[in-house]
Amino acid sequence: MHSKKVRFLTIFASLACLLWLFGLGWTLKDYLIGKPSSASISPSTDEPVETTEETSVLKIVALGDSLTRGTGDIEGKGYVGYVSDRLKAAGKDISLINLGIKGLTAPLLADQMKEKEVGRQLGQADVIMMTIGGNDLFLGGQTLSDVSEASIRALEDRYLLNLQEILSGIRAVNTEATVYLLGLYNPFSEFENGEQLSEVVRGWNYKAAELLAKDAKTVYVPTYDLFQQNVNELLFTDHFHPNEKGYSRMAERVAALITGAEQGGQP
Repeated sequence: MHSKKVRFLTIFASLACLLWLFGLGWTLKDYLIGKPSSASISPSTDEPVETTEETSVLKIVALGDSLTRGTGDIEGKGYVGYVSDRLKAAGKDISLINLGIKGLTAPLLADQMKEKEVGRQLGQADVIMMTIGGNDLFLGGQTLSDVSEASIRALEDRYLLNLQEILSGIRAVNTEATVYLLGLYNPFSEFENGEQLSEVVRGWNYKAAELLAKDAKTVYVPTYDLFQQNVNELLFTDHFHPNEKGYSRMAERVAALITGAEQGGQP
């Protein structure tokens, strides 16, 4: 009886030992085989990867006279607002500062650019849009009474000097922004002396474009042809400023140039 009991205890101890060894082996396997070494650890592909890529914002500053301000557009947008709409519709993220002032002439714009805050805004811009020169040439309609070569030449020379000062002022604070200057149209083409004034406008635009051609990042945007036919359909009731349809046509041309430049700059 005693021997059977000893045999039973021996067998039980042996089984317990085997179970303990099996458990130890399983634990060691899980530790030595299941755990990767520090040299082979790699991040799990299931884990989300955070990115620090910043959204590219196109910073636009608009300068100039009542056309930049949007006078004549019942919605108050002007070409600046419609350019913004088109760029946003094309999927671009933009910030826009409109510094346009009604009645502004080229010498007054040159003075405005000397203001510290204006210089700061221009310095941060990627794109600068500008309308200036209409008030310098048309003088509120007074030019219609004197379209002599001597009179026009004096106005033209003064404007070109101020335009050069404006462009130099821009480059003094920003050498990289693309500048778009919208040319003049003739709102008086159907008036007396309208045909002669159209010739003056074309010459005025040509000299402005030649001045801008000295800077590869300054673009002249023609508008004369947009208003050449059926001008009254594109003008506000004052027969001088564009209406929403006229501004929309101007904006379509500018937005296409900006979009094309942006696409061309992509790698």
